[in-house]
Amino acid sequence: MIASLLRLFFFEKIVFIFVFSYKDVTFVVVIDFFLMKEFLKVALFQTDIAWENPKENRERLAYQLSRLSTDTDMVFLPEMFTSGFSPNAEKIAETMQGETIEWLKKQAKQYNVAIGGSLAIGQEQNYFNRLVIALPEGNFVCYDKRHLFTSSHEKNVYKCGENQYFLTYKGWKLALFICYDLRFPVWVRNTERYDAAVFVANFPCQRISAWDTLLRSRAIENMCYTIGVNRVGVDKNPAVYNGHSAVYNSYGECVSGQISCDETIIYAILNTKTLHKHRSEFPALNDVDNFCLKN
Repeated sequence: MIASLLRLFFFEKIVFIFVFSYKDVTFVVVIDFFLMKEFLKVALFQTDIAWENPKENRERLAYQLSRLSTDTDMVFLPEMFTSGFSPNAEKIAETMQGETIEWLKKQAKQYNVAIGGSLAIGQEQNYFNRLVIALPEGNFVCYDKRHLFTSSHEKNVYKCGENQYFLTYKGWKLALFICYDLRFPVWVRNTERYDAAVFVANFPCQRISAWDTLLRSRAIENMCYTIGVNRVGVDKNPAVYNGHSAVYNSYGECVSGQISCDETIIYAILNTKTLHKHRSEFPALNDVDNFCLKN
């Protein structure tokens, strides 16, 4: 048997290519190892949302993206960022080949970032509140909101998602969630050893203290970063929104600066050494209860 090993280094990963021959047959084995970037810079677009007007909202966000810090790795937009939290799915829903998906892919490539938020998607005679994150390479990942907000009759319009989704980007493993999911710790429970939990939201000001507390709690109990992006302004429901977008570390400390109620871009830097040091010194994730979820 003749064997050789080729090791290639790329920006985000190491690729091992193992080639060997046996009985006149050549075998090639490719193994990828993702490199975890030590510092991951995220931007939270705490923006107002024009009611049921995707074009205006894309234009507003395009302007904000033109001001983006050039060393940003990921950009997160609020829940229903093209329309506001509208029950009129027949009017606002797009397809996965629609204008907003193409717009997200274009922005990801232009600014070399992963970028996403949730929007109404129509698919196979159903509507979903779907978080879509476009990647610079041209592909994208999706998560459908699991917990639909009964008080606003969201459950009567949209279909709930059935699966969790974990995105690995620049070596960081991120769990994706939408708004009301934040209130359900079993769904968010860190059984997959993710590094950060992302929540895109339309969380109104009358419940903003719960938003602050739950973001912090999810970070502490799951020993991870939590990234929460919320909108500002007033919608037609009517509901008033006052932001409070923030990033918390695994200690429950806010690492995104002073809490803001205004339209702004909020930055935070996630630190892998800080996270892994905390998990090593206080390995609480090793003692979690085992369970399974049933639909």
